[in-house]
Amino acid sequence: MSADVEKIRLLPPSPTNPRNSEGSFIRLKDRRLLFVYSHYDGTGGADHDSAYLAGRYSSDGGRSWTDEDVTILPNEGGCNVMSVSLLRMANDDLGMLYLRKDTPGTLCRGFIRRSSDEGRTWSESVLATPRLTYIVINNDRVVRLASGRLLVPASLHYLTEDPKWHQAGRFTCYISDDDGALWQQGHSTLLAPEESRSGLQEPCVIELRDGRVMMLARTDMGCHYRSYSEDGGVTWSPAEPTDLKTSCVSPASIRRIPQTGDLLIVYNDASSITPEYEGKRTPLVAAISKDEGQTWENHRWLEDDPAGWYCYTAIHFLDDEDTVLLGYCAGQRATGGLNLTQITRVPIEWVYG
Repeated sequence: MSADVEKIRLLPPSPTNPRNSEGSFIRLKDRRLLFVYSHYDGTGGADHDSAYLAGRYSSDGGRSWTDEDVTILPNEGGCNVMSVSLLRMANDDLGMLYLRKDTPGTLCRGFIRRSSDEGRTWSESVLATPRLTYIVINNDRVVRLASGRLLVPASLHYLTEDPKWHQAGRFTCYISDDDGALWQQGHSTLLAPEESRSGLQEPCVIELRDGRVMMLARTDMGCHYRSYSEDGGVTWSPAEPTDLKTSCVSPASIRRIPQTGDLLIVYNDASSITPEYEGKRTPLVAAISKDEGQTWENHRWLEDDPAGWYCYTAIHFLDDEDTVLLGYCAGQRATGGLNLTQITRVPIEWVYG
């Protein structure tokens, strides 16, 4: 790996902080970077254990970060708050969408708050997923379309009108046309093939040059599945398999590279792995697409430890240098794959190999 790729093991766990995971970046008006993440503060690090949203700051483009956590949002859920997405709102406020888990398996919804003072204080929450439901929204997932519409891709597992937990996730999308004040669910709910136990889980979306929106979701079918929307996320085509091979049910993250216009994806690529990597969230691989996600090239391994566990990547392109920041879980499978978060600075030229 190039010496220009810099790794910062920012957030190791401790006995009173068993997991640090699922973050998102944003550039502040004073040019600092803010990284907000799920900070577990009890004795356990499972998905329904206690956690709040904490933040760290960087003044040097992500090379170093403040030593102490700042509480961004205390735990307001019956279980926790987690899986944050940060974005700049239309009026220049900061926006923060997150999951609030109230009861295991039956009530987990997305909320959004705004800050007019760069994250020091936050507005009251607005429900972004209007139904009594259990949904999964990954970190760093909110997308603003060229029209100004906000999209939140989600995986639906439980509804009060259908009181049965569905392990097989059903893809849906939440939409706001007034910068996050009011939200509605799109018209489509997509299913994976019947033989899939996972369904369509932990989706991500990206707007394409032709105005369509592409969705990718993790599955247990050996690859990511894909769908397209031609109406800004309201309706979606049937999900279909892609050439993005995986051997573990693990998510992808996708963004457009500002410097080139190509797409960047980070995921656990299984297209050329050896047996010691089978069924694991490793290696972590970056690849680019020059044809709007039809094909992918320049597969470059960011992480290659067979015992590692790499996932839930936040992607942030620096606006003052040709570098992308990646924040992702980087623990060890034997001791807790989600317990440690790492930030990696990657030159854009390295991605192109």
